[in-house]
Amino acid sequence: MNAVFKTGGKQYYVAEGDVIYVEKLAAEVGSTVTFDEVLFVDGVAGNPTVKGAKVECKVEAQGKNKKIVVFKYRPKKKFRKKQGHRQPYTKLVVTKISK
Repeated sequence: MNAVFKTGGKQYYVAEGDVIYVEKLAAEVGSTVTFDEVLFVDGVAGNPTVKGAKVECKVEAQGKNKKIVVFKYRPKKKFRKKQGHRQPYTKLVVTKISK
């Protein structure tokens, strides 16, 4: 069974047992998170969501991605600005998809 759900301003196409990384959620490691905003389940598309459909996930970890370097400069002006950023994420395992 496959589904498309929405969280953190993004859409994720998942099947049961998949491991996904989403924008950070306020949930403890080991807890269960339920997503009600399901856009598609097994060939049934919602308008905009499928009524009664849910995707249940188990929170496996909370962490931060690798550092990216943000470097700004203006040529011929002696302007340099270097900054780093690490985006926080939540690692989820999809346990159940229901219609």
